[in-house]
Amino acid sequence: MATKTVPYSARGAGELPNDKPVVYRIKTKGNQTNYVGVAQRGRVQERIREHIGNARIPGAKVHIEQKPSIREARATEKRVIARSKPRYNRQG
Repeated sequence: MATKTVPYSARGAGELPNDKPVVYRIKTKGNQTNYVGVAQRGRVQERIREHIGNARIPGAKVHIEQKPSIREARATEKRVIARSKPRYNRQG
């Protein structure tokens, strides 16, 4: 499945594909994962824009990984959270 990385901005969100479920990671300028989430097909761009809101984080990026199903996306999300322990995901 496809992966893509874009700037953490409304413009960057608009460049993301919306045709498959995704696991997304919001990363800092230093490439540290701050948050991991899942977006359903058709809601990828909207979900990222919800995170952005009025927050500007210089140098931050959004990395997405498309999955064939929402079930697989959620399973991947759990593994990534367990492995990387992102700062803004609730643990447990």
